[in-house]
Amino acid sequence: MANDSQGLDTEFHRGLGLYDSTMVVVGSMIGSGIFIVSADMARNIGSPGWLLGAWLLTGLLTVVGALSYGELAAMMPRAGGQYVYLREAFSPLWGFLYGWTLFLVIQTGTIAAVSVGFARYFGALVPWIADDHYLIAPIHLSAGYALSLSTTQLVGSVMIALLTWTNTRGLEYGKIIQNVFTTAKWLSLLALIVLGIAAGLSLEAFVTNLKGFWDAASTHVTNTGLVREPLTGLALVGALGVAMVGSLFSSDAWNNVTFTAGETVNPKRTIPLSLAIGTGAVVLLYFLSNVSYLAVLPLQGDPHAGDVAGRGIQFTADDRVATAAMSVVLGPVGVTIMAVLIMISTFGCNNGLILSGARVYYAMAQDGLLFRKVGVLTKRSVPGVALALQAGWACFLCVSGTYSDLLDYVVFAVLLFYVLTVAGIFLLRRRLPNAERSVRAAGYPVVPLLYIAAAATVACILLVLKPAYTWPGMIIVALGVPVYFLWHKGQPSADPPSHG
Repeated sequence: MANDSQGLDTEFHRGLGLYDSTMVVVGSMIGSGIFIVSADMARNIGSPGWLLGAWLLTGLLTVVGALSYGELAAMMPRAGGQYVYLREAFSPLWGFLYGWTLFLVIQTGTIAAVSVGFARYFGALVPWIADDHYLIAPIHLSAGYALSLSTTQLVGSVMIALLTWTNTRGLEYGKIIQNVFTTAKWLSLLALIVLGIAAGLSLEAFVTNLKGFWDAASTHVTNTGLVREPLTGLALVGALGVAMVGSLFSSDAWNNVTFTAGETVNPKRTIPLSLAIGTGAVVLLYFLSNVSYLAVLPLQGDPHAGDVAGRGIQFTADDRVATAAMSVVLGPVGVTIMAVLIMISTFGCNNGLILSGARVYYAMAQDGLLFRKVGVLTKRSVPGVALALQAGWACFLCVSGTYSDLLDYVVFAVLLFYVLTVAGIFLLRRRLPNAERSVRAAGYPVVPLLYIAAAATVACILLVLKPAYTWPGMIIVALGVPVYFLWHKGQPSADPPSHG
């Protein structure tokens, strides 16, 4: 199996060059998170300096992780990417657990969340689209969950269906959508950063944020009013780890480009380069975006203030920090501009997620770990059944409204799989010392070890301080173990599926 994993897929059409692959990285990473998560992070960490520090640390983790993945991508340039790396480094069980969690929550939950985000910002332009405008009223299944169909959920589901259909038409369609929308959004985001910083340097908020730059404090609203608790020592470390949940979620999905290795031109070179360039560019954009927010809005604010500046980054309406910043700079037209930008961003993001995710389920089916038809390519050389299966489950999560909770639950699991994958580099170097490695992990062994230590530390902080989020995620992963063995028990040995 290890030898086969180092070959090249021959059944796909290779149509993704360096720019295309880089746009998959950038487009899959930039969704709606960068426009909203800084508000919750600001409430957790309470100071401009530590907010930027959280984004900087997340950026370093992301780039180092991507550079480490470069070695694995060059060594095993196969469809399925990270699934293949875990399968080869540890065992088929670990590969399955990753694919299981990816399908149940990570990929499909993100697709659902991004589609609903698209619909909500569309609602800023078309009032008919609203969370409380129901076509089918909520049908309560339990105390916490209900199925419903609001106009927001309808538009989100239609978006998923549309992008799934375009991707079934062939790689070229998905590639064109990815390139056009991703290019538009990173250029627009860059323009907004320049505008925000240029305009904000003359505003009072910039001076206010400089005064308490490193004064960390946890901020929350109680029955008696607003409470700010100073953070020092271990409490500060814990708050930093909790705050990074938002930045880590916003910076995730860079690994999706590894799923498309079977369709990449010269994947041993292209994928490592696209990982380095794409993550580096997004990390820089994210950091500068937060500098822009801090130039325009004070970090600390009052949830009851009547104006945007008074509410600060911490208490912007619906956590829409970017919208609040642009409304200060451009007035009411800024709200409309941000709505359009976020629609462009989420549309391109979901296209990348939909295009790449299906390749993992295809690879699993090729290994006999999913239904045979999931591992069959259409005449246009795309995994049509895998795309449809992914869309169906994502739409269900969309109308069930559970995707938000599920994504909170799997932040720990995502970190776990990243740590395991980077640890796989050490195992594979020992097990296969003579395997071709045209690209090697930067700074091996020190840099990958530092990544493992840092990511594991954040995961442990979440395990201790956010148990309501981490334990359900561990349960979701663990449930895959009996499924794996039951599937194997019920499956007769068979030849790999043919390609239609």
